[in-house]
Amino acid sequence: MRNILLPLLALFLSLRFGSAQDYFLEKYQPYNENIPSPESFLGYGIGERHTRHDLIVAYFKTLAALSDRATLEEYGKTYEGRPLVMLSISTPEQLNTLEDLRTRHLKAIKGEAETTGNRPVFINLGYNVHGNEPSSSEAALLAAYTLIASEHPEVRKFREHAVIFVDPTINPDGRDRHTHWANSFKGDPLVADPQDIEHQEAWPRGRTNHYWFDLNRDWLLAIHPESRGKLDWYHKWYPNVVTDFHEMGTESTYFFEPMKANGAKDPIMPAENYEDLNTLFGNYFAASLDSIGSLYFTGEVFDGTYPGYGSSYPDLQGGLALLFEQASSRGHVQQTDMGQVTFPFTIRNQYVSSMTTVKAAVENREYLQDNQRRFFESGIQKARKSGINAYKFTIKNDQNRLKAFLDKLLIHRIEVYAQDDGSFLVPTAQEQYRMVQSVFETYSEYRDSVYYDASAWSLANFYNANYEPVTGRINRGERITESELVVKAPELLPSAYAYLIDWQDYNSPAFLHFLQENKVRVESAFKGFTTLTEGRETRFPPGTLVIPVSKQEIDQDQLFELIRKGAQAFKVPVFPVPTGYHRGKGIDLGSRYVEPLTQPKPFMLVGDGVSSYEAGEVWHLLDQRVRMPITKIPVRNFSRASLGDYTTMVMVSGNYSTIDSVGRARIKNWISEGNTLIAIGESVSWLIKNDIVDEDLTENKKKDSASTVRLPYITAAEALGKKEVGGAIFEAELDLTHPVAFGYSEARIPVYKNNSVWLAPSENPFSTIAKYTQEPHIDGFITEQNLNTFLKPSASVVASRVGKGRVVLFADNPNFRGSWYGTNKLFLNALFLGQSIRIPE
Repeated sequence: MRNILLPLLALFLSLRFGSAQDYFLEKYQPYNENIPSPESFLGYGIGERHTRHDLIVAYFKTLAALSDRATLEEYGKTYEGRPLVMLSISTPEQLNTLEDLRTRHLKAIKGEAETTGNRPVFINLGYNVHGNEPSSSEAALLAAYTLIASEHPEVRKFREHAVIFVDPTINPDGRDRHTHWANSFKGDPLVADPQDIEHQEAWPRGRTNHYWFDLNRDWLLAIHPESRGKLDWYHKWYPNVVTDFHEMGTESTYFFEPMKANGAKDPIMPAENYEDLNTLFGNYFAASLDSIGSLYFTGEVFDGTYPGYGSSYPDLQGGLALLFEQASSRGHVQQTDMGQVTFPFTIRNQYVSSMTTVKAAVENREYLQDNQRRFFESGIQKARKSGINAYKFTIKNDQNRLKAFLDKLLIHRIEVYAQDDGSFLVPTAQEQYRMVQSVFETYSEYRDSVYYDASAWSLANFYNANYEPVTGRINRGERITESELVVKAPELLPSAYAYLIDWQDYNSPAFLHFLQENKVRVESAFKGFTTLTEGRETRFPPGTLVIPVSKQEIDQDQLFELIRKGAQAFKVPVFPVPTGYHRGKGIDLGSRYVEPLTQPKPFMLVGDGVSSYEAGEVWHLLDQRVRMPITKIPVRNFSRASLGDYTTMVMVSGNYSTIDSVGRARIKNWISEGNTLIAIGESVSWLIKNDIVDEDLTENKKKDSASTVRLPYITAAEALGKKEVGGAIFEAELDLTHPVAFGYSEARIPVYKNNSVWLAPSENPFSTIAKYTQEPHIDGFITEQNLNTFLKPSASVVASRVGKGRVVLFADNPNFRGSWYGTNKLFLNALFLGQSIRIPE
């Protein structure tokens, strides 16, 4: 049937406006002639070009202005200032009482009001979280128009029994990046050759947001404004059904749920969602796609194990999340082995699935409403049966990391209470019990071994929080409602001698950068000491920043004002001291172990062959948290780039195949001159294999038994896939005396591994900064061979000497998805203290 449709789709591209519109909208005629169709508003037929986000928003504003069946709100802005909008569609009567409907809905799902009756179902149609998967935003235009303008009896019924929230573009920055590319290289006539530049989008491509993050992994992590705005909106409305529209490889067909079985042994997600409800809705999708001759598949790939997808997070809020994947035209038309895939064809499938979602939700609204009520009710029941009454946690000596963790709990509406001893308590018997599980529970047993994404996400480990389950009676204490409440910046008194800054605080690198930008001379204590400050003895660990008053080029009052301003801005503890003499309780402030710090000037290689995800993580960390610029040099320009002004180079995962022997020698020579290279993930293997650093990888000393047995051909993908480390958490032990570990008070720390880089401990006895412990597994899937043969003998972080310089090698990713607050400090230490690392021969 698909091949029969192809000539019709080609014909579509040459048809005039009216016929083009009929290809999508004929089923739901007639339409209100006072409401402009997308084509009449835009001046081109849907699918003839890619629509910019500003035009999508403008069209939605027009719909809301012209129709009493729609209202528009803005729930946030992107990094680049593009609005994030939500169009609400229903009858005028229901829109006029929408706040009352919301209140009734929330009371019902909490069991405080009627659970059935004539309440509308809340449906959230969400589109285009991946910017270069553009068909869904075009379908959003069609769906919004249909739901507002159609006078068809079925659509009238939809409006009467539902409130439909249309989010047309979850990732506007990425969409516009891709839209510009596709429209810029569109041919006339269209070029279907897959090798054409239109179908070969340049790095970093439009999938990601401004900082090159995948927003479809951010629902749980909530790092970015797009996600935070959506989460605030979500927890205001708790929709019953949420869609998540995507695209996949051009050679495929169409996917809708049911997904592949959840990989967890005992999934947090209710079985009713991924079994009963998905099957119920799947029957609707199959029928509607059959009616237009579209091929599809279900159940083979994609899983909802990770709770941070748009197609899994709503399942943990009592809603039904639905994933759709459309074979992409990656442009306007592309040739495949099955014929041409056109942009209009991809849009039509997404539009049909959008309308079918509304139909299925309306026809099963009472079931969906009751399911959501039972979800929250069962969560509290499960918590009481679990034997765990609460989780107790502490994050000591780092109020900004604590603030960030509390903020994460609060944005997911998790109840948390302060205790008198400085700890915090998270009760399990609360509406967000399943989110509490996602934050604190860890797993070692799974019923599957291949994951579409991470197999570990216990957020407490992301923040290096010390936590434990509480089984006895709990005293809730004072409820925390704002994370800001835990951060204090006490009044600073002036000193005529020196100021000390606590390097344990997460924001201390940002404070240091602020001071260095303002030409303040800052030193670091490489050994600890105890001194008298504010009338009491205080212990200061290695890494403490020392600002001697007499060594500055500005006067005492100006220095005090700068430090006070920085302390207030970054909420980092500062201690004035009257003397540098410590009476034998550690080093004095004039010690040779107190070293001046050089202001780093970093650059990072980016471009083809480099992981845009990891590069974006570094860029985001420095931009948004340290407020520090980093130069991003394309790999293609490396051979002619001037490197003389830089002190630090960052290489994230990548193949770096375009760097030839001359370029490799240039890197080694630049390091040898006294500079610092920070390498993460796959770049570690590249540096070792190309003899830029004299370190080793952990080799497999045993023959892989899997290669000697006969296995069914059809299981190859699963057998090979499980050898990968898709994302798991392990324990490493730090050398707390090493500058890269400054700011840590406990030697054991969780690290995140999502690669197969196995770094051997250095032969230099002083160079292994972090090594995996004897029992390193904390959370997530790893094969026995990977764990015992590769991970356990390996190191996580090594510093290696190259001439007068050094390379800091991170086998794991300390900046993963902008959320690993617990290991960011390791990377920032390498950046700010790297020039002070002297590796003995």
